Amino acid sequence: MARTKRSEMTSIYRLKITLRGTKPPIWRRIEVPGNTRLDHLHLMIQAAMGWHNCHLHSFTIDRQDYGMHDPDLDIDCENEKKFRLDEVVACEKTKFLYTYDFGDNWEHAVLVEKIAPPESGVKYPRCRAGARACPPEDVGSTWGYVNFLQALRDPKHEEHEMYVDWIGGQFDSEAFDLDKSEKAVRDYKAVQAGFA
Repeated sequence: MARTKRSEMTSIYRLKITLRGTKPPIWRRIEVPGNTRLDHLHLMIQAAMGWHNCHLHSFTIDRQDYGMHDPDLDIDCENEKKFRLDEVVACEKTKFLYTYDFGDNWEHAVLVEKIAPPESGVKYPRCRAGARACPPEDVGSTWGYVNFLQALRDPKHEEHEMYVDWIGGQFDSEAFDLDKSEKAVRDYKAVQAGFA
């Protein structure tokens, strides 16, 4: 999808995406055109959060699942490529679920904070804010992430050395780089190299 021209945008959706089960919460705030297809919204969320698009995903909106359509996959969902955000979410304060990696089951609560006209001179999509680092891919769900952090912090933990080697040294769970996230969201199509 080419960058949407301002004149084609009917609205901008401000979304707060929170990784469920994380305390303190890991979250991002992004703004996307309402006419964004759900498969592109998936890539924008991947970019904002810091995931690498290595696994399957789905959206659950008003009790309906949307995801990748593949006859070889036994997944009962609507084809996300056929739906735009503004077709499935019509009003502010709507909440829906984005699940990434059906093994680790990373559930993201998505809140539509605001729907407004586009701002003059602003390029969309964009990341506006966030907090904390995204967990590493394949760390083993929220429980696995907690164990990973404990092991990294405790040199006497039986998995300390394994996780230090696995992550390549240090990992700062409190780190969030807005500029990096902003650039990733603007270049969201780059994450397609993962699980296409």
